[in-house]
Amino acid sequence: MSSQLIDLSHQVEAGMVTYPGLPGPEISDYLSRAASHERYQGQAEFQIARIDMVANTGTYLDAPFHRFPDGRDVGQLPLATVANLPGIVIALPNGKRALEAADLAPFDLSGRAVLVHTGWSRHWRTPAYGDGDHPYVSRDAAQHLADAGAALVGIDSVNIDSTADSSRPAHTILLSHDIPVVEHLTNLEALAQRPFRFFAVPPPIRGVGTFAIRAFGVL
Repeated sequence: MSSQLIDLSHQVEAGMVTYPGLPGPEISDYLSRAASHERYQGQAEFQIARIDMVANTGTYLDAPFHRFPDGRDVGQLPLATVANLPGIVIALPNGKRALEAADLAPFDLSGRAVLVHTGWSRHWRTPAYGDGDHPYVSRDAAQHLADAGAALVGIDSVNIDSTADSSRPAHTILLSHDIPVVEHLTNLEALAQRPFRFFAVPPPIRGVGTFAIRAFGVL
């Protein structure tokens, strides 16, 4: 039986806003196709792009260094912590804004990528996406995830924490336990209740705590 790949990432485009207040990416030609003609004596044509963007762009992963100066940065994360993880999707119960520990109690989370499906990605690239009423993971749920041994936690919302809480408890608890966080996921409904493996691999860049990824599930 063949595998099926499910894309869980938002596309990155010039000028798009991921998180309110952060600038969108600037994408341009470093070497244009027209300019490359002279360099290659008219025998070949290439384009080399230049991208200027904050690391928190599109669907991205937070490493412990994002929150803690002595934590591992994205370049130090072993592949085993961000690739080929057994995954589970947990839907935020209808009518709830915050995922609570009680919502997680029925599930075996040990060693898994736990992806919280809120449906908020439907607002992507609209003013509503960054609204302060976005869904999030509560402090007690984050502690439950850490205590239960989750390998990675992701969410299809603008922030895993309530942006009204400056202490950012979910980030603090999860990253202090060396559990990477993935934000701005999409298409989680495509995974439904089917078994899958999860991949959220950033480039091995040293000195940064977050970076854009191509997140996907393998059914």
